[in-house]
Amino acid sequence: MRQFLVPYVVPAVGGAMLVLWSAAGSGEAAPAVDRPAPRCFLASQVNGFTTRARDTVDVHVGANRDYRLSLAGACPEIDWSLRVALRTLGGSSWICQGRGADAEIIVPSPTGRQRCLVTDIRPLSREEIAASRGRH
Repeated sequence: MRQFLVPYVVPAVGGAMLVLWSAAGSGEAAPAVDRPAPRCFLASQVNGFTTRARDTVDVHVGANRDYRLSLAGACPEIDWSLRVALRTLGGSSWICQGRGADAEIIVPSPTGRQRCLVTDIRPLSREEIAASRGRH
């Protein structure tokens, strides 16, 4: 199978080098492509969170994606919590923008667990991430 890949790899690599060479020779920098963040993520990929308000939480997903979660009303103990759980509802492990309430944040508290319904999810832009990290 390897012998069939070689004829296809060489033209592809050569074409890529030609594009790079022509961009370098033109003196102009290639425009940076700012791809939109995926609108869904797996709950298991969340590796941190930052509370913005009692009804807003930013979650950090993977190495470089952040999402803002809006909650249905105040979640009082979230300001003080060092850990939370994110649980999906409806049988899927995916949390997606535009699906409404398909997740909840569970916050431990002295009186028991608080369940805070997620009502909106949106990916944060690079500028929003940089600004929020500068504040905290």
